[in-house]
Amino acid sequence: MGATLLTLIFPNRNPRGAREDYMPSFSEILNRPTIFLDRNVLSPHYIPETLPFREKEIEWIMNGLSPALRNERPRNMFVYGKTGTGKTCSVKHVMGKLAQHKENSNAHSCYVNCRMYNSRYRVIQKITKELLPSVDSMGFGLALLYEKMMEEVRSSGRQLIVVLDEVDMVKDLDDLLYTLTRANDELQKGSITLIGISNKLSFKEQLDPRSRSSLCENETVFAPYTATQLQAIISQRAAMGFKPNSVDESAINLAAAICASESGDARYALKLLIKAGEIADYKGASRITDKEVDEARRSVDIDVAFEAISTLPDHQQLVLLSIANLALDKGKNTRLTTGKPEEEDSFLTSGEVYEEYCKNSRRHRKPRRSARWYREYLNELEMLGLITTIESGHGMRGRTRLIRIGYPPSDVKKIIEQNLSIIESA
Repeated sequence: MGATLLTLIFPNRNPRGAREDYMPSFSEILNRPTIFLDRNVLSPHYIPETLPFREKEIEWIMNGLSPALRNERPRNMFVYGKTGTGKTCSVKHVMGKLAQHKENSNAHSCYVNCRMYNSRYRVIQKITKELLPSVDSMGFGLALLYEKMMEEVRSSGRQLIVVLDEVDMVKDLDDLLYTLTRANDELQKGSITLIGISNKLSFKEQLDPRSRSSLCENETVFAPYTATQLQAIISQRAAMGFKPNSVDESAINLAAAICASESGDARYALKLLIKAGEIADYKGASRITDKEVDEARRSVDIDVAFEAISTLPDHQQLVLLSIANLALDKGKNTRLTTGKPEEEDSFLTSGEVYEEYCKNSRRHRKPRRSARWYREYLNELEMLGLITTIESGHGMRGRTRLIRIGYPPSDVKKIIEQNLSIIESA
């Protein structure tokens, strides 16, 4: 099922007239003409020397961390904003600048991807391994790992900066934040500073008040890129990643317009660009045009949806599954249309989605959450672009939230049912 959803959509399965049963060798594939110059620079993970339109944010991070170069402890920082707004790139960019001064300071940074290291134990294990590469931390308990980390910071006098990317993914987050922020009370030399990065604008509200006050000493929000900014970013990467004159300016403009209309997500823009290049190569074309960008959009949308949905917590997946089920079930439920019969998109009421969510919670043996948490889940699903919501207008009894799914409900349903079956069988 997953393979079907993630398959790249190619318009022509046999562009060069080869036999259907013909299988090329790697040498033949590598010798084919390509419009790519350097695919790596088109990756969302590539950190360019200059990050357009993030100069102020980068300066803010540098100012916040500069005390570490004077052997003083910086204050904790919190960076948040929607996916693809340059948060991680900007922080890593500053980490690179900080590393250039390592010979003249005790500043040291440790980057932790909290999707991978999603518990207090795993995060501290990662930090300890970063500080002491020769130590095999496998099998060590939390207390012993903590002591080894503290002893290294204390004995070396390090100003340790721990970057917790997607910090909201840590299951026992309050415990982790309490452990790392209170660690400084035990240090006579050296310090531990945290930089939390989150895509969720409402993330802070879920923290314990003590954790919130300690982590969010300094905070900033990364705003989504505008269409003009995305156009400049795509042009910069296209010039570095593709051969000269191989990308139409109109294709760059179209990619920027698509991404700006979605969410201002630069990562989406780069995925769109590299997929369009792959399609052009597959067809044997020498240029990326509007057609390749449009074809790439369908494939990228599926990839992005799969990635976003697969990493959602269980209850958010259940809410989204409920929306998908109701969207597919046109006969049973009262649906509110946009007023345009030719459009298939329609809205569901918040109440009927919550009822369906309660049913799905029982079906999958999960204790249902309260209406308050349900509203938070809707906010987070909307922030990820998985749903759209509006407030009802006149003509309805009272006011309610109207919900529309953002991707084909059949695809969403398949992804979630596969994820939940894997989780429940584990």
